[in-house]
Amino acid sequence: MNYGSGSVSKIPVKFNESKFNKEIVIDNINISKRDWDSFETSWDFRKHPILTYKNEADTIKEAFNNWSEFAEEQFYHLKENEEKLNEIFIKIYGLEGELNPEVKEKDVTVRKADRARDIRSFMSYAVGCMLGRYSLDEEGLVYAGGEFDHSKYETFKVDKDGIIPVLDKEYFDDDIVARFVEFVRVIFGEENSEENLKYIADALIEGGTSGQDTARETIRRYFLFDFIKDHTSEYNKCPIYWLFQSDGRGKAFNALIYMHRYDKGTVSRVRTDYLHELQNKIESEKVRLQNIINSDLSGRQRTQAKKELETLEKQTAELKEYDQKLNHLANQQIEIDLDDGVKENYAKFDEVLKKI
Repeated sequence: MNYGSGSVSKIPVKFNESKFNKEIVIDNINISKRDWDSFETSWDFRKHPILTYKNEADTIKEAFNNWSEFAEEQFYHLKENEEKLNEIFIKIYGLEGELNPEVKEKDVTVRKADRARDIRSFMSYAVGCMLGRYSLDEEGLVYAGGEFDHSKYETFKVDKDGIIPVLDKEYFDDDIVARFVEFVRVIFGEENSEENLKYIADALIEGGTSGQDTARETIRRYFLFDFIKDHTSEYNKCPIYWLFQSDGRGKAFNALIYMHRYDKGTVSRVRTDYLHELQNKIESEKVRLQNIINSDLSGRQRTQAKKELETLEKQTAELKEYDQKLNHLANQQIEIDLDDGVKENYAKFDEVLKKI
């Protein structure tokens, strides 16, 4: 029930210095730490492993394979080390006939590469670079509060206002899919862009996203419906990226922010610079569709236009209702204290953020 240093020292451990290899233990610690630090929830996370092991690769497939080979080598190296340690302890205690030194793969604590998981975490890292948590120019956590320095993001520019629209179409220049495509291009070059996007989309399909879309459509669908669920799960229901989301089946409005870049004017900017702009763009699109319906184009084209117009009418009503909620909060100019933690701060915006 209670263990201190004195209690631990009394545990009857038989130890033979001449038979024990400390280097194996140190090696295991380094392997395990390196594995843990490959994921962004580690305090010592430096950069995504696909970038760490990219080497000279100009495709994400090759970079992933480099990471996969390294991770597998580390996995079996740790397994072999653990079995060597088991052999040492079995000999020390004279249990050769009682115990087997073999370690089952399911009991090895480091992870092999997993394409579906690792591509999703790569996309999370990309969002972190968009919003300023990470940078392609520096390793580790670049911004988590204090004065924001735009000069730390030269290779891939950080979003100026810290607000990324996540919508069903590319209505804005800083649309999340457009920015992600640029992120991939910056890292791997222009020549293999389409191949890289297809590889990413195929990995998302492995993870459960629909396979009926183009690569960009698959990536958009993931950001629109699954990204925030993955992020919230990864951060144990304490997300650092917050999704402003309107109510409704169509999720007509979505915008990501990074809580560490939040200020009391953020909600107002979400409302005026994005929600209102989206409403204006939708109204223009409705006029275009109505002109098609009233034209002498084919019946099929007019039918499709009517269907799209009905969807936009529903979105218009949803956005109007959401605007009232945003306006209510924007007028309050709410301040947050990062020291209060995610849950307390998130609750202040519960009516306009995605429910977690």
